[in-house]
Amino acid sequence: QVQLVESGGGLVQPGGSLRLSCATSGSISGIFAMGWYRQVPGEQRELVARIAPYGSTKYSDSVKGRFTISRDNAKNTAYLQMNSLKPEDTAAYYCNLEVYDLWGQGTQVTVSS
Repeated sequence: QVQLVESGGGLVQPGGSLRLSCATSGSISGIFAMGWYRQVPGEQRELVARIAPYGSTKYSDSVKGRFTISRDNAKNTAYLQMNSLKPEDTAAYYCNLEVYDLWGQGTQVTVSS
């Protein structure tokens, strides 16, 4: 059974950086787009960044220029490099594997002084 596990979250001061990882387990028959989403309690889950199988990316306006999504197809792993973090970035971050439509359990990012 395929599973996704996010890691790399934590507490960081405004202006700081974090790198999130989304690792897969199990056998995936193909290479599919992956995305990073975030959610604040009581709010809808929001798409942050998406990366297609061979590198095409898109970002939400709120993170454009600050976050970078990447992937390692050999490992079927996605990453989210987050720079210049703001308090508004505080949320639980989730990764998604398209087609399979699988989600990880999330990793908490808290930006606070």
